[in-house]
Amino acid sequence: MDVVGYNKQAWNGLVEKGDRWTVPLSDAEIDMARKGIIQLVLTPTLAVPVSWYPPLRNAKVLALASGGGQQVPALAAAGADVTVFDISEKQLQQDRLTCEKYDLKVDCILGDMMDMSVLPDATFDLIFHPCSNAFIPALEQVWKSCYRVLKPGGVLMWGFTKAESMLLKHDKEAGSYELKYSMPYSDIHSLSDEERAVYTDVNEPLIFGHSLESQIGSLLREGFLLTDLFEDNWGGNDPLDAYFPAFVAARAIKKTTL
Repeated sequence: MDVVGYNKQAWNGLVEKGDRWTVPLSDAEIDMARKGIIQLVLTPTLAVPVSWYPPLRNAKVLALASGGGQQVPALAAAGADVTVFDISEKQLQQDRLTCEKYDLKVDCILGDMMDMSVLPDATFDLIFHPCSNAFIPALEQVWKSCYRVLKPGGVLMWGFTKAESMLLKHDKEAGSYELKYSMPYSDIHSLSDEERAVYTDVNEPLIFGHSLESQIGSLLREGFLLTDLFEDNWGGNDPLDAYFPAFVAARAIKKTTL
């Protein structure tokens, strides 16, 4: 199955449906960002700490798989020079139209995060990568590219879904979960055709569960230093929240010397 092609059109479809991650920022949120008040999320609910950001004024920022008219215009309003790289034309359009509305500059690039070869070496001060790497089957090339395009000392901030949450099957009637699937998890190989159809019949993106070794270990082996992380959940909007936080936001920096 062409996962990249399928997820591309699925995200285009989510824009048409008005999914929460495709709705542009409000006037008030843009005004706050212009004043330097940034309240962006890498995971569903908790805002990224202010201390995680490098100085944003004139910083070169790569918003990686971060289309949708939310993070990009906020970063641009804060004074950053933003490039957004996303697989969905309609998500990029949300960024383009929102930035035009507020007279903000943005460079939009259509592409798959597993191939960032069009981006130049040692260019960016910050990569902002929200909870989106669950939509691709492998992360190693993503981390290699992130290391390549960041300046020495540059910051990578990313969110991810704990793979454990994907291994559970929810019994709605009993209000419980069953550990059903094994790692490595993917909607392609872990689910039956009938189970997968629950998502594909409504054009939902396909997801993949990545181990901590892939999410953090392979990144560290590229030369990053992990500086901080925190956990998050769905904000009480999902039954899984009663059991454990299903998301992590993390911050790393590119070593100045190896």
